[in-house]
Amino acid sequence: MATSRILGPDGQPISLPDLEEPQTARLGVLQHELQSHPTRGLTPSKLARILDQAETGDITAQSDLFEDMEEKDGHIGSEMSKRRRACLLEWSVVPPTNASAREKRNAEALGEMMTDIADFEDMLFDVTDAIGKGFACSEIEWHRSGNWWLPKTITHRPQSWFQLHRGYRQELRLRTGAAVDGIPGESLQAFGWITHVHKAKSGYLERSALFRQLVWTYLFKNYSVGDLAEFLEIYGIPLRIGKYPPSAGEKDKATLLRALVGVGHNAAGIVPEGMLLEFHDAATGDPAAFELMIDWCEKNQSKVILGGTLTSGADGKSSTNALGNVHNEVRKDLRDGDIRQLNSTLSRDLVYAIAALNGLAPDGIRRAPQLRINAQEREDLTAYAESLPKLVAIGLRPTVQWAHEKLGIPRPEEGEAVLGVQAVVAQPAGATGTAAASAVLPSGTALPPPVAMSPQLSRTAAPAVAGWIDQVRELVNGAKSLEEIRDGLDALLPNMTLDQYAAAMAEALRAAELSGRYEVLQEAGGLHG
Repeated sequence: MATSRILGPDGQPISLPDLEEPQTARLGVLQHELQSHPTRGLTPSKLARILDQAETGDITAQSDLFEDMEEKDGHIGSEMSKRRRACLLEWSVVPPTNASAREKRNAEALGEMMTDIADFEDMLFDVTDAIGKGFACSEIEWHRSGNWWLPKTITHRPQSWFQLHRGYRQELRLRTGAAVDGIPGESLQAFGWITHVHKAKSGYLERSALFRQLVWTYLFKNYSVGDLAEFLEIYGIPLRIGKYPPSAGEKDKATLLRALVGVGHNAAGIVPEGMLLEFHDAATGDPAAFELMIDWCEKNQSKVILGGTLTSGADGKSSTNALGNVHNEVRKDLRDGDIRQLNSTLSRDLVYAIAALNGLAPDGIRRAPQLRINAQEREDLTAYAESLPKLVAIGLRPTVQWAHEKLGIPRPEEGEAVLGVQAVVAQPAGATGTAAASAVLPSGTALPPPVAMSPQLSRTAAPAVAGWIDQVRELVNGAKSLEEIRDGLDALLPNMTLDQYAAAMAEALRAAELSGRYEVLQEAGGLHG
C-alpha cells in the first residue's frame, strides 16, 4: 500500500495512526453505561418530554425508547424484522461507469478482499437498524492482513452513544461529556465508522426516524393491553362482599379484607366468627373495545413499517393471498429504496475506505469501486421463452445484455462452455434413432442467422435428413391447405404424440421457408454474378 496522502470521503486528508485503535477504545464511560428504559411508567406527558428533549440535540432518552419499543412490542419487532431482512441479498463490488481496465481490476481485487470480512451479513443487518431509528453507526477496527488493510471487526454501537449538533449541516458526534472547539461531543473519525442515515421523512434527523411515527400508537396500545388485562382480572370473577359487626375494629376490618382477596385468588380463606362473606353474580362486560383499539394500533404500525396491512394479518379476514400480492409490490418499493440508500452508505464508508487504504482508488471516491446489493428479481423464464421469440418476430430488437439481466443469467466467461440450441431432427418413416445438433458451444460462438443456417445444416446433416427434407418440401409445395400438410406428416411420421406433431409441423414450415430463401439468394447471386 502506498504511504502517500489519503483523502477521506469528504476530500480531507486523514492520517493512518488514527486507524490503529478504534475511536471508542478508551471511552469506558460509554462502554459501561447502562441503558434506561423510558417505557416503564410511560405516560403521554413523559413521552412528550422525551420527544422535546430529542429536538434539542439530546437523543439519549429517545434512542432508549426506540430500543424498548422494538424489544417489548412483538408486532413492531416482527414487522421491522421483515423490512430489515428483505435487504439481506447477494452483493457484489462493481467498477464505476465506463471503467478502464485498471478500474475493473481494482474492483475485482476489492471484491475478493471483502469476502475476507468476518460476519459480513451480520454487519449488513446491523446497518439496517437505521431504518427504524433514523441512523446506525458501526465502528470499524482495522488490522493488517498480509499487505492489505482490512476491517478486523465491525461493531454496532447503540444510538444512545451519540448526540446531534446543528451547524451548517447536522452532525452526529460521540457523546463524550466534553466539548471540542466549543462543540459538545467528539467528531467521528474518517474511515473509522459506517454511518448510515435513513430518513423516513424529510427534516432534522431526530424527527425523521420511522419510530417517531410509531411512538403514540405504541403508547395507546400499551394502555389498551393494560386495560384488557385489568378487565380480564375483574370481569368473570364473582363479586365478593364482606360484612362485619358494628363492634369490629380496624384490625378486624383488615382481616376481613385479606380474607376476601384470598378467597378471590385462592378459593379459600378464613374470617373471624361473626363476620360474613357474600358472593354475587360476576359482572358482565365486553372486551371487544380493547381488542379493537389494539387491532387499530397494529394495523397503523404495519402501514408505517411495510406500507400496507394485508401481508401482516393472520386472522384470515384482512389477509388474503391476492390482495397481499398487491401489497407486496408496495413492500418491494420500500425494499428497493432501502437498498439504494444502503448501497450509497456502504460504497462511501466501507468500500471506498478499503480501496483508499490499499491504493485501489487513486482518483478518489468519484472513480472508486462501489458496492451493489442485487435487488433485481429474476423474471419468469417460461413467460419470456414464449414471448421473446414472438416479439423479435414482429421487429423488436432487445439486446443480449438486457435479456441476461432480466432473466438473471450470467454472461459466460471467455472460453467457458455454454448451452446452445439442441435441434432434434425427425427422420423418415421406418428409420430408427434420432439425429441431434450439439447442445454445447464454446463461449463467444454465435449461432448463424436463419438464412445461412440452411446450407450449413445441409452440409453437416445431409446423410441423415436429406431424404426426409425432400419429402417435406414436396409435401409442402403440393399441399393446398394446412390439413393436407398435417395428413402428409402423419403419413411420414406415424404414431406421433401431440407435442411431436406440433414440432414436426413447425419443422416442416421452417424447412420450406429456409429452402425458399436459400433458392432466392442463389438466384440473386447468379443474377449478380
